Amino acid sequence: MKNKNFEKRIAAIHKVLSSPFRIRLLYTLREGEACVCHLESIMKKRQAYISQQLMVLRDAGILLTRREGKFIFYRVASEDVFQLVESAAKVGGLQREDLHQSMIKSQLPECVCPKCAS
Repeated sequence: MKNKNFEKRIAAIHKVLSSPFRIRLLYTLREGEACVCHLESIMKKRQAYISQQLMVLRDAGILLTRREGKFIFYRVASEDVFQLVESAAKVGGLQREDLHQSMIKSQLPECVCPKCAS
């Protein structure tokens, strides 16, 4: 039954996006790719927790990765995910401006990763 698989996949994507922290991660990565050390500094969470949440998003196909030496850089696979989040916000009665003001808009901090060292 193709419909059942479609419904399960859509439900799985919504389940992944049901975490407020994962939505914050996505909006942080909307500014550009980042390694875990950047995200740790911006989001003030432990590396292990951030890595776990990134893995969930990556396994769902929402994030892509790029390895550079021992560092892994994460980026959003498709801007379409933001349309989904913003549509959910609209259904929930939030204005687009409210959503964007609540998200982190921060410059990526400097660290020892190859992106910062170059």
